Amino acid sequence: MTRLRGIFCIGLLALAPLMLLQPRAMAEPVHVYTDYSVSLIGLPVAYLKFKTEIDGASYKISGNLRTSALTNIVSKSRGNASVSGKFGKDRLRASRFSVAYTADAKTHKTEIRFNNGNVSSATNTPKRKRTAADWVPISAEDMRAVLDPLSGLVFPASARVCPSSLPIFDGETRVTLHLKPKGVRPFRTKGFKGDAIVCAIRFVPQAGYRKGSSAIRYLQKLTKMEVWFAKHEQGGFYAPVYAKVPTKIGQVVVAATRFGG
Repeated sequence: MTRLRGIFCIGLLALAPLMLLQPRAMAEPVHVYTDYSVSLIGLPVAYLKFKTEIDGASYKISGNLRTSALTNIVSKSRGNASVSGKFGKDRLRASRFSVAYTADAKTHKTEIRFNNGNVSSATNTPKRKRTAADWVPISAEDMRAVLDPLSGLVFPASARVCPSSLPIFDGETRVTLHLKPKGVRPFRTKGFKGDAIVCAIRFVPQAGYRKGSSAIRYLQKLTKMEVWFAKHEQGGFYAPVYAKVPTKIGQVVVAATRFGG
């Protein structure tokens, strides 16, 4: 798992800024813009900007990530991601997900296509070689009834905000995120002021990873990961506005600097 992939999907994948409206008849498409900041031990390391387009029951989200000037001293990174699909009863169902990023002067691309919640194809460029003896391969069963890393953490207003499990596939690794309600906290940012629902998250790898990976083992042992969900009143949905993940060198915080504007 590269450093930039980790920023996009960092364990809990809490960078899903999908400002999505409930499926209903609309006279014209709706566009919503959302921004996030990522910090490590209080220092800015990355920024994300997303645009969401809603047209009836269909959605499309596109966004980009850039590292901060401070981070660029060590390694300049850029990336973009997009996902499109339709609303399900209690989930967003992607039809196509893609992410491309450049880190350490190397470019990586991933594209996933879904059919009724199942992965129909997944490609990585360049193709990754997996020859380690402790590599857990992906099976056909692992790619059934899964969610993409962006749409996976957005819930319709009528759905359970902290579901017991979320099956996520990012094109390489299949994980399950187990969520548990932890209460309500006040949250304020540009475009939003109110309460956010707090969920504890536990990370469980399923396939597409090395058993001996120190990063995977570390994520498995974490007990203090959180993600906060705020409700978009106009749209009738909950989306992440805050997340924190302890790391070996300090806490990573992902916070919405704009929500629903």
